[in-house]
Amino acid sequence: MWAVRRPPLRYDRHPPPPFNAPAARRLRAALGLDPDHVAHALRASYDLPYVTPALVAAWERGNASPSLPELTALAGALWCSPGELIGRPRTLREHRMARGLAPEDVAHTVGLELHAYLRMEETGQWRGTERQTAALTRVLGLSLADVLAVTGREERLAELLRNAVTTRWQAYVRPVSKLAPLDRRLLEEVLHGLHQDYQAHMAATLTWGGGPPDASDPGRDFLTHVVDHFWTAVAAEAG
Repeated sequence: MWAVRRPPLRYDRHPPPPFNAPAARRLRAALGLDPDHVAHALRASYDLPYVTPALVAAWERGNASPSLPELTALAGALWCSPGELIGRPRTLREHRMARGLAPEDVAHTVGLELHAYLRMEETGQWRGTERQTAALTRVLGLSLADVLAVTGREERLAELLRNAVTTRWQAYVRPVSKLAPLDRRLLEEVLHGLHQDYQAHMAATLTWGGGPPDASDPGRDFLTHVVDHFWTAVAAEAG
């Protein structure tokens, strides 16, 4: 007789977090286990009767990704935290999962009703106060870059940075600092450097005939990833 499975909670009905397949292989090997051992543990101890060695191997090859309950169970079988099996977190939910925290814990810590917090995870729109944002930063161990991403301000930063590197970067020091409160001198160095990098990309990809660069040129790619370039430059200047 098949066991009756409870429906998942609301916060489990989402796409799975990014799975770090190499980490899963490495952790399993370090324990001296093979996929058969892991599959047996998931069936016997975590109420996942359908898990086979082939499924575990598919997770490790990146051909399939475990669901949130499966990932949590896999972390238990591998004696690690769920965060060790998650790729770089981007969303509020992924950061919470990487810390191995329940929604109730985060909601209580930041001073939100659970349903309000879950709604923010679901929509990706953080609406907490400044005090609640500070509490969220502490409980999830967020960097400044993470805070901008999970509070929905990363796209505004990207817009400012694209304008800064394509026009006069000096005019965007103050607007950028309002989003990313960094030392002014550091910010000036970073924006100046990004501006020079972008202009160098554009100069290298201009056609001899003076026409516009191709749609796949490095300059366009630089603008697409300008936020990543910004944080990399910030880390280099601060270090």
